Amino acid sequence: MVPRIALHFTWLLLAVCVHAGSLSLQNPRFTITSSTAAQLRADTLSLTEKPEPLKLEPSDTLKLTFQITEKSEGKGVQPHQTFLRFYDSVSGEEGIQPVRVTPGGKAKFELNMARPPASLPPTTDHPLEVSLILGSFVHEPTTFDLFDLYVPSSYTPAPHPDEAKFHELPLIHHTFRPEQKLPPKFVSAVFAALVLSPWLVLLGLWSKIGVRVPHLFSPRIIPFTVLLGAFEALLCWYWVDLKLGQVLLYGGILAVPTIFAGKTALAATGEWRTGQN
Repeated sequence: MVPRIALHFTWLLLAVCVHAGSLSLQNPRFTITSSTAAQLRADTLSLTEKPEPLKLEPSDTLKLTFQITEKSEGKGVQPHQTFLRFYDSVSGEEGIQPVRVTPGGKAKFELNMARPPASLPPTTDHPLEVSLILGSFVHEPTTFDLFDLYVPSSYTPAPHPDEAKFHELPLIHHTFRPEQKLPPKFVSAVFAALVLSPWLVLLGLWSKIGVRVPHLFSPRIIPFTVLLGAFEALLCWYWVDLKLGQVLLYGGILAVPTIFAGKTALAATGEWRTGQN
């Protein structure tokens, strides 16, 4: 089965190769006229040798005519794609201009320098290499080098408003603020003492009053006391390292056992006050 498929494929390739003939040009001719319709130069193009370079003035017009044929039969054909390529070998700029071809293969192109097409590349005092490109699904693609063309130098195009965004930008030098100056240790110690002074006053008053907390370490009270201390530690940790979202998360987790421990401690305190226990 496989050799039979390979045989059919080979015959198909041979048929395609036989059918894919070459394309040629018949009667390629150019004419240069002035703005007054006076003929300045006209000649037939050779497919093997370029003519003397053509030159157009700002008001001249170049007319190019030819017919595309099959090289074997000489019958006019219409390729799927036909382009004229204008190439500046010095700057590397190029322009591609589509050419309309009739079903019989006849084509005509006109270049009016008073109204040059947008596809014409930026020009200098160097000639443009003009070539004809033919593309077809049933014929071999072909390129013909036609002639060299001198055209007036184009004006420098105005810069695009966003052109500067695509240039290389200068390096970014970051400027950091200087490190914050810390106050002297004595000043820090004074203000730390002022912050802790209310606790000293509170402890002093407790020592005068003689506050008694006999049930502080009771099994029903100590869980609530430990959880309150955990909240204080969480706030200190937040001041040192944690973020607000983390504090809310950890605080929400601690709040659940604290609520139950607080209810237990409150119930125990009520029993002690009423003398039930």
